[in-house]
Amino acid sequence: MHDTVPVITIDGPSGTGKGTVAHMLASHLGWHILDSGALYRIVAVGAQEQGISVQDTDRLCEFAQVMQVTFSSAFEGSIHLNGKEISAIVRMEKSGDMASVIATQPALRTALLQRQHDFRQPPGLVADGRDMGTVVFPDAVLKFFLTASAEVRAERRYKQLKNKGVNVNLAFLLNDIKSRDDRDSSRLVAPLVPARDAVIVDTTSLDVNAVFSELLREMQKSPHVI
Repeated sequence: MHDTVPVITIDGPSGTGKGTVAHMLASHLGWHILDSGALYRIVAVGAQEQGISVQDTDRLCEFAQVMQVTFSSAFEGSIHLNGKEISAIVRMEKSGDMASVIATQPALRTALLQRQHDFRQPPGLVADGRDMGTVVFPDAVLKFFLTASAEVRAERRYKQLKNKGVNVNLAFLLNDIKSRDDRDSSRLVAPLVPARDAVIVDTTSLDVNAVFSELLREMQKSPHVI
């Protein structure tokens, strides 16, 4: 058991910069990283490839329990599913939408819970997701919840996709983000809400370096981390 291994959680909706700062923080501390959202995207991608309906909970759970997943340590590095490189597919908007749908299923969340706990290895773990501080690691030594306006998050995603050569519509992205927010925050199981003891950071007017500096300042206040 690794319950004594320290964990820092960074939760929040997509487009707040939590993935980037989570990797920065893990690198700074020399800790492990868990991108929990990627696990749901991977299940969604695998289900689609195998013809499993997003409503077929039993088959989704079976797949989640046997899939072989490996991550590279670099931010937005390679992701392999059963030996196949799928990082580009995992990061597509369609995969995120599918992940948001299947994440509402309690049985699937239970199936993936132990896999997430397995990432808790010495010397520590930075866990990025939507329910890391509320459900998966409620005993985390420090919890962050990042927010930003939907408009700013849509613009960030728009620029990110444009830089990758993806043809995308800003209005569509904004509507998609708002729909995903509503779905994630209103679901009965593990809704997207800050933990009661989370430090809330609004990243609307902050770049990633400013957010990282804010997290470091909060860490310096915690005797459990530094």
